[in-house]
Amino acid sequence: MTKAIGVDVAKRALDVAASDQTPVQRFDNSPAGWSELIQWARGHAPAQIVIEATGGYEQGVLAALFEADLPVCHVNPRQVRDFAKATGELAKTDALDARILAQMGALLDLQRHVPPQAAEQQLQALVSRRSTLVRMRTAERNRRPQADRVVRASIKEIIEALDRAIQAIEARIHQLLTQASPVAERARHLDQVPGIGQINAAGLLGHIPELGHLNRKAIAKLVGVAPLNRDSGAWRGRRSTWGGRAAARSVLYMATLVAVRYEPDLRARYQRLLAAGKPPKVALVACMRSLLIRLNAMLRDGTEWQPDTVPSTG
Repeated sequence: MTKAIGVDVAKRALDVAASDQTPVQRFDNSPAGWSELIQWARGHAPAQIVIEATGGYEQGVLAALFEADLPVCHVNPRQVRDFAKATGELAKTDALDARILAQMGALLDLQRHVPPQAAEQQLQALVSRRSTLVRMRTAERNRRPQADRVVRASIKEIIEALDRAIQAIEARIHQLLTQASPVAERARHLDQVPGIGQINAAGLLGHIPELGHLNRKAIAKLVGVAPLNRDSGAWRGRRSTWGGRAAARSVLYMATLVAVRYEPDLRARYQRLLAAGKPPKVALVACMRSLLIRLNAMLRDGTEWQPDTVPSTG
């Protein structure tokens, strides 16, 4: 049995390497190419097939490998870059990338890919599109005060058009979340929390589909609100948060801003941290982490929001 196979995905081609150092193969990134890859992979009987996220070009082959009941794993680019640096591989070609992915799969036990259900896919697409439109609108709003008078009317028109586009996306999100589906039920649970609301609930589920499926440490690290140590020898550095999913963190930030005003436990926690001399940003990040952990436990256990409940340690 081959320990692992790495698949480097481009728009039109797949470079495929096995950890047993057999020659790198190339297949078309098309249904015909996916079928050829599946037959080749079955001949190697891999324990893991590792594919890096590449902006959507990998979705077709991911689905084909999953439907073929092959052990496919979907990893994020930062994880791959860090692994390559750790192994001393600084060069970058498609074939080398496939080798790195195969080596990564041979050495690490990675999480198996499970594709989202249709409603989850639709929600993720709508949430992603809304985030893009909001960023565009913010950029135009920031540009308007310094813009020459001759272009201000154009900027105003663009902002108004983006407002309409965002409202249309939000209407589609509302329609999706009023239909009977597991993701709609999960959104209903989140919507009852002070500070969340339907759009923030959709944003959290769209950007963090793992919510409710990981333990508290893993979910905080995934979003980038887990305090990480910076120690070396006798030196002890200040713990800080970094990495994680910026889009998810942005939604969580907006929800927490409201929650620390209207949710008693979070408001009390925020005030205690400020009274202890913590900067407002540090206090807010701590409340973001607390809210995230409680939401994760609520979805994991299928319970309703309990304002006075301390989150479990799962």
